[in-house]
Amino acid sequence: MASLLLLFLSLFTLISLTCSDDAAIMSKLLAGLSPAPPGWDSTKPFCSWAKVKCDKTSGTVTSINLDSQSLSGSLPSDLNQLSNLNILSVQKNSLSGTLPSFANMTTLTEIYLDNNRFTSIPQDFLLGVTSLITFSISENGNLSPWQIPSYLTDSVNLGYVYASNASIYGVIPDIFVAFPNLQDLRLSYNNFTGSLPGSFGGSEIRNLWLNNQFKGLSGSIDVINNMAQLSQVWLHANSFTGPIPDLSKCEEIFDLQLRDNQFTGVIPDSVMSLPKLLNISLQNNKLQGPKPEFRKEVKVEIGSTNSFCLDTPGPCDPQVTTLLAVAGGFGYPAFLADSWKGNDACNGWLHISCAGKKNVDVVTFGKQKLSGFISPAFANLTSLRNLLLNDNNLTGSIPEKLTTLANLQVLDVTNNNLSGPIPVFRPDVKFSNSGNLLLGKNIDGGGGTGGTPGSGSSSSSDDGGNSSGGSKGSTPSAGMIVGVVISVVIFVVVVLFVSYKCYIKGRHKRFGRVETPELSNEMVNFKPPNVVNGTNGYAGVPSELQSQSSGDHSEMPIFEGGNVVISIQVLRQVTNNFNEENILGRGGFGVVYKGELHDGTKIAVKRMESGAMGTKGMNEFQAEIAVLTKVRHRHLVALLGYCVNGNERLLVYEYMPQGTLSQHLFEWRELGYPILTWKQRVTIALDVARGVEYLHSLAQTSFIHRDLKPSNILLGDDMRAKVADFGLVRNAPDGKYSVETRLAGTFGYLAPEYAATGRVTTKVDVYAFGVVLMELVTGRKALDETMPDDRSHLVTWLRRVLVNKDNLRKAIDPTLDPDEETYESICKVAELAGHCTAREPFQRPDMGHAVNVLAPLVELWKPTRNEDEDSGIDLHMSLPQILQRWQADEGTSRMFDDMSYSQTQSSIPSKPSGFADSFNSTDCR
Repeated sequence: MASLLLLFLSLFTLISLTCSDDAAIMSKLLAGLSPAPPGWDSTKPFCSWAKVKCDKTSGTVTSINLDSQSLSGSLPSDLNQLSNLNILSVQKNSLSGTLPSFANMTTLTEIYLDNNRFTSIPQDFLLGVTSLITFSISENGNLSPWQIPSYLTDSVNLGYVYASNASIYGVIPDIFVAFPNLQDLRLSYNNFTGSLPGSFGGSEIRNLWLNNQFKGLSGSIDVINNMAQLSQVWLHANSFTGPIPDLSKCEEIFDLQLRDNQFTGVIPDSVMSLPKLLNISLQNNKLQGPKPEFRKEVKVEIGSTNSFCLDTPGPCDPQVTTLLAVAGGFGYPAFLADSWKGNDACNGWLHISCAGKKNVDVVTFGKQKLSGFISPAFANLTSLRNLLLNDNNLTGSIPEKLTTLANLQVLDVTNNNLSGPIPVFRPDVKFSNSGNLLLGKNIDGGGGTGGTPGSGSSSSSDDGGNSSGGSKGSTPSAGMIVGVVISVVIFVVVVLFVSYKCYIKGRHKRFGRVETPELSNEMVNFKPPNVVNGTNGYAGVPSELQSQSSGDHSEMPIFEGGNVVISIQVLRQVTNNFNEENILGRGGFGVVYKGELHDGTKIAVKRMESGAMGTKGMNEFQAEIAVLTKVRHRHLVALLGYCVNGNERLLVYEYMPQGTLSQHLFEWRELGYPILTWKQRVTIALDVARGVEYLHSLAQTSFIHRDLKPSNILLGDDMRAKVADFGLVRNAPDGKYSVETRLAGTFGYLAPEYAATGRVTTKVDVYAFGVVLMELVTGRKALDETMPDDRSHLVTWLRRVLVNKDNLRKAIDPTLDPDEETYESICKVAELAGHCTAREPFQRPDMGHAVNVLAPLVELWKPTRNEDEDSGIDLHMSLPQILQRWQADEGTSRMFDDMSYSQTQSSIPSKPSGFADSFNSTDCR
């Protein structure tokens, strides 16, 4: 009886405390509103206030409705302590200030904040609001820019999101498969950029509003062809490109708004036959082909800017139809849509020439930065004599149908990325196909081609012969069995012996002379080996990848540097089918995923999105491979392999477990990282300097990185740094000459002369390195829009500070709190940063000088054990003697560092390509 009484008293006390908490929060809410809402009186219990509902048992607030009450003021920051609140409605008022956090309000199902004047949103705004169904924050144009948080995936019950004109920016996150009940997604009038996320295709969204983004969403809209439940689609006033996809699955669409974009190509018949369509807008695009014809009840806006072949519905001229199909293979490029107008291909169409102004006989698409594939429709141009497709980024195979062109004289497909079988043309056809590294190879590595042709049928035939022609019911003799067993044993012994010899030969070959791979169109030539080395590559990684891939491994192309072509099936397996949980980061051309092999080795897979690739993306893909197969350094991220899968391009790197320097400098609070010490910062700076110095002057070919910044500096478990992302690298010119190139990189890190003229030398990397040093010293970003204008540009501001050394102490990252010795070190680094960011390139030092300045600031390396005994090498030997010992050794070699020595899993592979031939004392850096 006493225990029951105690339990009752405990429950009563808990309920009383909860009610007391709610009363305090409701009092704060009332005090912050002006005027007081009708029916709210501080002298009365809050459960009796107008439009406030409470739970009858606990007496706690469950619903607050202040819709359209002409209120101003703000909401209390501890509103989330209303632990049983289900519904909050404060829409259509003039509330302002920072929104409260609703974090961990697990009972909250509906939030209506729209049509107010709120100014900012806390980072944990909706964290842990797991029961949320409806979230409305539209028409809050005064909000500071914010992004959709990734933790929103915890709100699995989300059904309705209304966030138009709410100052949201960035890429739409690829998280929508997490919301099986999401019906409405309204994100109009924000500042989203990038392409539509692939997870839209696995969602249940019915009403999709993404129109009128400030800068504009881009890329294709192909993902919507898998959204069969779509009803209303507003994508107008963006920068979408490419063709309108086939919408035959989307039979529920009644309202389709596509105007004011950059769509090209032919309107699919499936769009015109949508059974429930009532409203469609297509004006202000670059659409081609026949003019569309819709049902009479459909309201259609077409405008006059499209390039339909006729002014009225009806089929185009056959040659026009054929050329549009050709353009479709290239994704309907915009420059062709601008030129290819009218219904006569021989009337001024760009890159098209005609014989007698009637029949197309010459097509010249060389060097047009085309991507996509070669359409078989070319074979319908029966008068075609010359077809030039050279120097583009075309993929796929050369259509066999092109061999049927009776008048063909010249076909040039050089310097593309074509693959598959090489068609056989007539002897009189001048067929040029060099510069296609994968041509003649099966890049998919699929099964079914690995065995001897016809082997399957021959074995079947043999079985049939035996069963019909042999003695029925007969059994093999004992002598036959013994003979077969002996033959099998001998065969196995021979195979094992040959395999062992090949293995030993391969191990020795790894440490022999490796010729420098020749470059063709900025790609590395492949040499298929006779036997795939079981340990080829780095840390055994490609070995496992090869063993997992399908097809005949002996035909798998391998870079001389050790990089392999890896099948898409393997990469899907090791990344759990590119699971969202494995995303490490997002870049300009795709997503980077973490993968783990069966032996526990971790890798990073950069998956370039097919919609975002284009010419620029293909160039980056080629550049990464071309550079990373020519350079190997312990402070450059190693490329382990790559994959070509249709229009997808994937690169496989060593995994850097501590992420980017940017995360540790600028996002450490949010990510829960410890503060970077000054010792760690200066060590990272030295690592980066050594990596860039190697690129500039110590590698066999000199390179300019062009995009050096903290997000491209990766950290291992030992917090040692490696430079990554070589998609913008260019060959460095000789001497003091500069090379002109298209402006690329990141604002805040661009050297003034590069931004002004587009011409680069290695000094643009020195400038960017100086900016990174400034960020390490100050803990501030290169560009910070939250700062006043006179302090937002880090270089300009800090160079003013550096005029007087005494001012530097105020500019140092406050988390460092340096003592005098550390402060002197910081001053030296800041001084170096000032020299590196000098306005004139000739005033900046080279990276070798930066290494020499930073090296004394880092603690000298000391051995933890007797390296002489461990390595079997006498350190008193001369360099040639050491090299001979390395070359004779079948084990792993070591890289020596005058300042530090690291032997982590993320360190570079032993003995880079060309090591034995090019090693000199400066490589010891």
